[in-house]
Amino acid sequence: MKKQIDINSMTDYEIIKKCINGEEDFFEALISRYKNLVYSIILKMINDKEEANDLAQEVFIKIYRNLDKYSCEFKVSTWITKITTNHIIDYRRKKKCDTVSIENVVYDVSTNDSPENEYLKKECKLNLERLMEELPEMYKIPIVLYHQKGLTYQEIADATNQSLSKVKNRIFRGRKLLKTGFLKEYTD
Repeated sequence: MKKQIDINSMTDYEIIKKCINGEEDFFEALISRYKNLVYSIILKMINDKEEANDLAQEVFIKIYRNLDKYSCEFKVSTWITKITTNHIIDYRRKKKCDTVSIENVVYDVSTNDSPENEYLKKECKLNLERLMEELPEMYKIPIVLYHQKGLTYQEIADATNQSLSKVKNRIFRGRKLLKTGFLKEYTD
């Protein structure tokens, strides 16, 4: 294997070409660069740390087996996000797993930290998580990728093989469904 300094100065595409040409040791560098991305996407979509570790390993096996299918017209991170997302969709279909954690979304009820306000914040968060679990997958995936992973609309479109307008529309409609679900909770 080459010196660590050489690998750090290489582009993702150069590393992929090395792997395709039989220099498999270079794949470790690709894993190092993208393990956090893969793991965080999986964890946000299934909310189980142990299962996320197993699924991340499966994703990297898929990535390795499909290195020859990578097209340099896309960013490697977008390609890896697409493989990860598709793997989780397949996993969820097989397992009928419908849990998604929205740990980073906080709805501030008030700036006052009274016990009542803390309780209301917690209830809002739990309601949002429950609503996300019920949200159809076609809306849930783009919302998670946009709001929690910070992907652009175009990156989501590339990762999910959908048009840019469809991604924007699904994020808009998903937000609307979440908002109306939220309002129903407090008007009933």
